Amino acid sequence: MSHRITRRTALKAAAALAVPHVWRRHAHAAPSETVLHASFGANGMAWSDITALAASKHLKLVAVAEVDDTRLANVKKQFPDCRVYRDFRVLLDKEKDLHSVNVSTPDHMHAPIAMRAMNRGLHVYGQKPLTQTVHEARRLAEVATGKKLVTQMGIQIHSHPVHKLVVKLVRDGVIGKVKEVHSWSGKSWGDTNPKPDRADPVPPGFDWDLWLGVAADRPFIAGGYYHPGNWRKRLDFGTGTFGDMGCHILDPVFGALGVGNPLSIRSELPGPNADNWSLDVQVKYVFPGTAFTAETVALTWYNGKVQPPDEVKKLAGGKLNDQGSVYLGEKGVLYSPYIAAPVLLPADKYKDFKVPEVKGDNHYLQFVEAVRGNGETSTPFSYSGPLTEMVLLGCLATRFPKTDLKWDTKALKFTNHDAANAFVRKPYRKGWEVEGL
Repeated sequence: MSHRITRRTALKAAAALAVPHVWRRHAHAAPSETVLHASFGANGMAWSDITALAASKHLKLVAVAEVDDTRLANVKKQFPDCRVYRDFRVLLDKEKDLHSVNVSTPDHMHAPIAMRAMNRGLHVYGQKPLTQTVHEARRLAEVATGKKLVTQMGIQIHSHPVHKLVVKLVRDGVIGKVKEVHSWSGKSWGDTNPKPDRADPVPPGFDWDLWLGVAADRPFIAGGYYHPGNWRKRLDFGTGTFGDMGCHILDPVFGALGVGNPLSIRSELPGPNADNWSLDVQVKYVFPGTAFTAETVALTWYNGKVQPPDEVKKLAGGKLNDQGSVYLGEKGVLYSPYIAAPVLLPADKYKDFKVPEVKGDNHYLQFVEAVRGNGETSTPFSYSGPLTEMVLLGCLATRFPKTDLKWDTKALKFTNHDAANAFVRKPYRKGWEVEGL
């Protein structure tokens, strides 16, 4: 068999994503036959999450919280009996019979909402990045484990057969121990311009104060500057390209290599301005070795206009896709385009290699079934919390270009840079404090 996976093979394997899996009983799930579910957010990614979760005949959407009335049309049309709230806190107070929730809001509200839900004993499907700060990620993972809750982060690629194949090939030693990895995204979710100095009227039906949530108060700026999508570019609300796409693209790297938090991180390019994430990023991590790597292993992330150097491109066969990873092993190279068939190189060496068959899972229905007591999720917060920590440490490092930051994961601090430690955790607006955070 060729070292390449054909498009037909990949599509056939991907079809497994649509088929619910049969799972063993989970001891810590809600006992109900029908999962009573609420969504925080009603449109955009939240709507995608709602429809994917509600594809299960065992889940009923009973409530949503949405701060913008103009984004409720889909929910009202498809789920006419669903109760609608503006304030997520009111929803959690009034909906006494819930079993689970999805948190599909801007990044800055992921942790506050998820923690309040978990404090109530609810199971949580949380969009990526799991949180906006390293401290929040650590706390969500600790509380989810302590309360034995079913959790899942929304990195659907994790359950795709292509992703699972990459992890298997690395862990099976097909390219030998990995020496270094280069990962990238061509997206540029940032902004080099200063924040406009103006205050615009808040649109009717939109609660700006609730949208701000735990973030510091400030004037609304119209023209889509914050809402509904450009918040990803803003320091106080998103995590830029790195935090968003890094959780997807670095997931198979994290899972395959078995790395945890890095020994050090270094950013090479100009960092964010006073308000916005930078457009172009290059950050290098150094991790302690694992069973699947050399004594230490380096991971370099690029986004925007920067990509891996020409020598890495050459090893990967020349031109690179817009997003992906290249794993450099002691025996060979694994080129993994994002959500596409991985390629083993050099081609002559792997021409007779038989690619193992790997089946995918439905990431959403996996969560629903785990809540019902059937099986377990594949990206619980015990896994996705540390993954998020790793990614967010890279985002944080961009604030301090040309600086080697030494990280102590147990102490949750940098040992050589007090200024960087100020960004490990963030203050919440007065009156928005959350127990556990």
